[in-house]
Amino acid sequence: MSESFRVFLGVLPDVCPRDARRMVFTADAGGRCEVFAWDAETRTARRVTDRPGGTAHCAIDADAHVWWFEEDARGRGLWWYQPFDGGPRRPGLPGAPEGLPRGLAVTAGGTVAAAVAPAPGTTRVIVGRRGHAPRTVLSASRDLRLSGFTPEGDLLALAAAPADEAAVTVVTAAGAVAATLRPPAGARDEGGEAAGGIWCRGFSPLPGRRELLLVQELEDGYALATWTPGGGLVTHRWCRFDTEITARWYPGSREVLVRQDRHGRSLLHRIALDTRTHRIVPTPRGTLLDAAPRPGGGLHLLWTDTLHPPVLRRTDDGEPALPRPTADSALPPPAGPLPQVPGRPSELWTPTPEGPVHTLLTLPDTGGYPAPPPAVFLVHGGPADQDRDAYDATVHSLVASGYAVARVNYRGSTGYGPRWRRALGSGVGHTQVEDLAAVRAELVRRRLVDERAVALWGVSWGGYLVLLALGTRPGLWQAGVAVKPVADWVTAHRTTTPALRALDVRWFGGTPEQVPERYASSSPLTYAAHVSAPLLVVGADKDVKCPPEQIRGYVSALRAAGVPHEEMWLDTGHDGYDGAAHVAVLRRALAFLGGHLPAPAPAGPSRPPARPGGPRPR
Repeated sequence: MSESFRVFLGVLPDVCPRDARRMVFTADAGGRCEVFAWDAETRTARRVTDRPGGTAHCAIDADAHVWWFEEDARGRGLWWYQPFDGGPRRPGLPGAPEGLPRGLAVTAGGTVAAAVAPAPGTTRVIVGRRGHAPRTVLSASRDLRLSGFTPEGDLLALAAAPADEAAVTVVTAAGAVAATLRPPAGARDEGGEAAGGIWCRGFSPLPGRRELLLVQELEDGYALATWTPGGGLVTHRWCRFDTEITARWYPGSREVLVRQDRHGRSLLHRIALDTRTHRIVPTPRGTLLDAAPRPGGGLHLLWTDTLHPPVLRRTDDGEPALPRPTADSALPPPAGPLPQVPGRPSELWTPTPEGPVHTLLTLPDTGGYPAPPPAVFLVHGGPADQDRDAYDATVHSLVASGYAVARVNYRGSTGYGPRWRRALGSGVGHTQVEDLAAVRAELVRRRLVDERAVALWGVSWGGYLVLLALGTRPGLWQAGVAVKPVADWVTAHRTTTPALRALDVRWFGGTPEQVPERYASSSPLTYAAHVSAPLLVVGADKDVKCPPEQIRGYVSALRAAGVPHEEMWLDTGHDGYDGAAHVAVLRRALAFLGGHLPAPAPAGPSRPPARPGGPRPR
């Protein structure tokens, strides 16, 4: 494995509103994510932050001051700023309460709004001037995120969970509630429960417009929506999409750039709300991790596919969004040469009673090995997430080691529409395990993988599915790697965050005291004694999403049942910005698989370092 290590994050640079030549972005800095300032005119970058745990949150205001969030090991901290060209750092809002970051916005006039979570399940919204003590606009006993601020600084949009009864709240700068936006009434899932959601995408940048852009989930798709103080909420049903979307305003107009996740890849659409016109923006096959319209009609893109690590691209108005940089792209270049990626990407659709399951399959360059290769199912987290036709250095490492890698977008995944995301007919976890088993059976039937050598590897919710699959269908898998998993639903529910406890109640239809049989049925702990495949369990001592107590209890059950297993413990939280922990896990997992799932000698380039994108929320 290479000793070098890069951090790839799926975000574009933040551009100064008054001077598009000045940008800030996060990038690798010796295996950590840090903030850099980029001067497009001189094509020079300046490193802004240097912190042991890395820095992930940054922004730039209209006066080209660089902002970043300094947090401690618990994720709590404060916003700081300094001039674009350097100088002393200063507290952005002196006297602001410490907490978890929940959004920052700065108007062209210099008014700053920020949201922090001083304690779990609480939110404080503050407003002030850069470098001056702020005032509290709103204190709430629930999780909110600052998702919009008008150019005049008189209205703020606060987003809760998309399906929350008050999904978006618009408040004035004085703290008065101007509107509460709720999911569409009447939408129901297969079990008769309320469905739907609203996502907040920010206020129009046009001065005086005060128009809030939203994405609204319908029963069978998604549509753009807008809210104004005088017109209320308007759903633009003429502009519907069958799978998940996100959206951004074009500068200087009522046009919207829509990025659609569809079947593991991306599509771009340009929508004109005034004329009700809709056109597709040409893009290369693959995934756009981010896309942003620029003044003049051009775009900034962050493009990737399975064989190409993420690269920044720029297009001008009317040009196709091709996966190559223009000579004057004015975006930060990649840090060093990009790795050569081995393997042969393909895909398959596996029939099931509820619809076909889509799998992204990467086969190794086996050279003189005609037999089907051993396989690793890399199980994504979420579950409301997806695997994409996008570069993943863990896939790269496994394929270069001779393994086939299957990335399955099981029921519950995004990118296939709301019905697929809500299809949980066999119960929490069991539905996804059914899909993993069905895909395994088809890969074996087609002789694409060796049925005697199939492993599972997952992080967070993906790690949970690894444990559940090993316990409920032990004969199918020869090894497992579960990183920061849910291992015991009851203990996890009692010790995790308030937001995840609320999600548990929604999934299971009640608390562990109200529906104990449902929690037990879906808990890996229930099936720990049935596990027969060797298992590597990785936990984190400071994890608040998948707490260590419930993992230790599960490992104790494995030990009592005599199940072969290994443990690895990290001195980290659930998420992080330091690549060292991810490299350590990758090395340990590859060594573990090599001992239990022999692979043919690699025929392609040497293995790359891991991609420390951080485990996905469960």
